[in-house]
Amino acid sequence: MEFSLLSPRSPPNQVSEVKKEKREAKEEHPRAFSEKHRDLISTFPQNNEWKFTLPLYKYQGFWNCPNYIQGLLLAQENFKPQSTDVIISTHPKAGTTWLKALAFAIVERNRHKDSSSLLLTELSHDVLSFFEIDAAQNINRRNPEIPLLATHFPYSSLPSSVIKSGCKIVYMCRDPKDVFVSLYYFQKKKHSGVEFISIENAFELFCRGVSTFGPYLDHVLEYWKASLEWPERVLFLKYEDMKSKPLCYLKKLAEFIGYPFTPEEERSNVVQEIITMCSFEKMKDLATLKNGEFYSNTPFSVRNTVFFRKGQIGDWKNHLTKEMGDQLDKITEEKLNGSGLSFLSYH
Repeated sequence: MEFSLLSPRSPPNQVSEVKKEKREAKEEHPRAFSEKHRDLISTFPQNNEWKFTLPLYKYQGFWNCPNYIQGLLLAQENFKPQSTDVIISTHPKAGTTWLKALAFAIVERNRHKDSSSLLLTELSHDVLSFFEIDAAQNINRRNPEIPLLATHFPYSSLPSSVIKSGCKIVYMCRDPKDVFVSLYYFQKKKHSGVEFISIENAFELFCRGVSTFGPYLDHVLEYWKASLEWPERVLFLKYEDMKSKPLCYLKKLAEFIGYPFTPEEERSNVVQEIITMCSFEKMKDLATLKNGEFYSNTPFSVRNTVFFRKGQIGDWKNHLTKEMGDQLDKITEEKLNGSGLSFLSYH
C-alpha cells in the first residue's frame, strides 16, 4: 500500500472530501493499528511524566506517542516517494505551519494568486499534511504534479525509500528555548481536559530529551549533519534567520526546491506578496482558524487555533527564568560543540 499527500492545489471541495475521509478514519483507526505494531510498540521504553492520555514511547532514539509511531512504521514499510519530491521537515513548534505555507505558496504561485490561494481558506497543514499521519489514517492522497511532502520525524527515522529516492529535504530549526515554550503551551492547550504538568517539570523533561519527537537537539543535529554531507539535497534553515531576512531566505528556499523567482517576479514584488500572505498575522486571522480543526475526529485532532500563539523570537524570556534559560543554553552549547552549529546569536 502506498501512502502520500493530497495535491495542495486541489479545489476546496476536494479538500472537504479528504476531511470527510479523515473523520471516517476514526472508527477504522483501532483496526488499522495492527496487532503486530501494537505488540512491537509495547516493547519500547515508555515514559508518562508529561501525563498525556497515553505514554510516550522511545523508537529509534526518539520519544513519541504510539499513534505517530504507528504511522511512521507504516510509512517506513510502504511509503514510495518520487525523486522530484521535496520533504518539508521540522520538529514541532519550530515554524512548521509557516514553512509549509511558504513552500506551498512558492510552488503554486503561478496557478493561485493571492486572491485564490487555498491558504486563504485552509490551514497549511490541510493543504500539505504529514505523510506519517496519512499513513496511520490509511489515506492515499498523492498528486505527482505537486512535489511537497511533510514530516516531523528525525532524519534517521525517515523511510529508506526517501533516502534512496534522492529527493530534496528542507529542514528548519529554532532556538531551543522558544521551541520548548511553544511546545509546552501547545501541549497544554491540546490536552486541556487533563491536569497538566507545571512548566518547571516539563522543562526538566525537555532538558532530558523526553518530549514528543525529542530529544530536540538530536533532531536538529541529524539534519544539520545531513545538510553538511549532502548540501545539494538537504537545505538547513533557522527560524530566526527566516524572520530577520525573509526576502533573502524565501528566494533561497525557492531556488533550492526548483521554483526560483524570475527577475520580473522580483520586480513585481511577488516575493513580498508571498511573505505577506504567509505571515503569522495573516494566517492567524483567517476565518477558517476560528472554528476549524486539524484531522478532526481522529487520534491526531487539534483545534486550528492551537497552532498559533505568538511566533516571536525570544518570547521564552516571558515564561522561563534566567537560570532556566542559562541551563538550556549550556546543554545546547555542549551538545552542539564541534558541530559548527550554534544558537548563540539569538540569546
